[in-house]
Amino acid sequence: MKNALLGCSISLSIHYWRSVFSSTKFLGKGPVFKEGAQKLQEGQCEVTAETSQQVVFVQEKQIGDNEKTLKAYKEGKLQKLLEMNGHTPVPHSYDYDLIVIGGGSGGLAAAKNENWSPLMGDEAVGKQQEAAKYEKKVMVLDFVMPTPLGSSWGLGGTCVNVGCIPKKLMHQAALLGQALQDSRKFGWQFTEEVKHNWMTMTEAVQNYIGSLNWGYRVALREKNVTYENAYGEFVGPHTVKATNKRGVAKLYTAERFLIATGERPRYLGIPGDKEYCISSDDLFSLPYCPGKTLVVGASYVALECAGFLAGLGLDVTVMVRSILLRGFDQDMANKIGEYMEEHGINFIREFVPIKVLLAIGRDACTRKIGLDKVGVKINEKTGKIPVNDEEQTNVPYIYAIGDILQDKLELTPVAIQAGRLLVRRLYAGATSKCDYVNVPTTVFTPLEYGACGYSEETAVEKFGEENIEVYHSHFWPLEWTVPSRDNNKCYAKIICNIQDNERIIGFHVLGPNAGEITQGFAAAIKCGLTKEQLDSTVGIHPVCAEIFTTLSVTKRSGENILQAGC
Repeated sequence: MKNALLGCSISLSIHYWRSVFSSTKFLGKGPVFKEGAQKLQEGQCEVTAETSQQVVFVQEKQIGDNEKTLKAYKEGKLQKLLEMNGHTPVPHSYDYDLIVIGGGSGGLAAAKNENWSPLMGDEAVGKQQEAAKYEKKVMVLDFVMPTPLGSSWGLGGTCVNVGCIPKKLMHQAALLGQALQDSRKFGWQFTEEVKHNWMTMTEAVQNYIGSLNWGYRVALREKNVTYENAYGEFVGPHTVKATNKRGVAKLYTAERFLIATGERPRYLGIPGDKEYCISSDDLFSLPYCPGKTLVVGASYVALECAGFLAGLGLDVTVMVRSILLRGFDQDMANKIGEYMEEHGINFIREFVPIKVLLAIGRDACTRKIGLDKVGVKINEKTGKIPVNDEEQTNVPYIYAIGDILQDKLELTPVAIQAGRLLVRRLYAGATSKCDYVNVPTTVFTPLEYGACGYSEETAVEKFGEENIEVYHSHFWPLEWTVPSRDNNKCYAKIICNIQDNERIIGFHVLGPNAGEITQGFAAAIKCGLTKEQLDSTVGIHPVCAEIFTTLSVTKRSGENILQAGC
């Protein structure tokens, strides 16, 4: 019932009172119009005790009509009200309402969706007609620093160029190799030797990525978002310097900023690491087959890359410092390691590698964008940015999303969701915040791992071992029975909160198409799925996900969970 207004030479959270009457009564002139206007004035007077047609509110506080508003401004009361809750007076107009630093998935999602008005709750009525008032002037700054070996890429960030997309496609290439082996047992006959061509694969993958890069640029243009291929760096309050690849710099100002710079691979810090090693930033566009490879690290990036390289027929060894998949459920992580070893991937073996792939972690791209010049606090050890539950930094007009956030999940869909919800809160009056707990994800190792919610270790730590119940079972995909391979390697596990009607707080699955399985269950978990509801669900036979409707053995019972068939 309040409309935003800009006035008094400063950015005000000022609103006019507006009664809701049938719009047809206010069209044209004559007695009907006068009668409607009189009713509007009477209704306004009843609520605000003001007879003026225009009543101003600041920060939900009633100021009064135009005369009273001007008086409050001259007395400095408006400025004080605006400084509450992080609102600061705007000394001048800005070049942009929002500047996004970083053209990855999260930054682009925020930029492209920033000028639309979603329908939310009781405010839904009439929002379509009012959508135009949320259109903002937006800029995206994106610049990729080449790797030590010179690898670079286009708009779209890590996921599109050197992460999720090429990783999943190369994982698929490895799965096709396994399918060829299985096919003989299903009656397929072929005599010629089957070989894999690295260059054919990488060329096809890079062509697809190039189409995505172009699509993002077109989408920004269609949304009237300004895009500059330039390095963004804060140089003062509300001001950034954008430097392009030719070294030409420009200054831009904005009312708000969103930091979405992501992370880049970490190097060992020893002689030769940047000259003779590659990272995931280089691998997916590598112009030659890497051959015998040592993968240093045990993160999901390390294990995924090791998995598809081995699946393509390469000799692969993984060097592990401590544990596999830190931050993930360790029961599942160890099963993945066992499976990979059984399928020919070496772990910490002495040999002479031809190529070393570093996957020892990633560093937040926050230390060289001028955050110190505007007072944004970062974790000095990690470079991560602490934010509140609305992705707001300690500087009120600067926000951050994605992998650079401290103690948050480093996942592309999470950054996208956080970006979308942020701009809806900033410009469309929404209140929904990003859920960083019930998040589904998949690790595309040779034996795929899907998860949603708490790991078993975290659940025990948060709720207490006596308050959780773990149901689990092995299973054998029907597709694997005819080739007679990998029986009792796939595994399903749910973690339930006993004190909350056995609500499912953790979901974990190892098996083919784990991501497809997890995505469906994630929606149910978000809605508060309980063990009883899961048990009452009819399974689809014969599919892998069916196992979750028949889980009956608890981990604490110690009973046998091996399966003899599908």
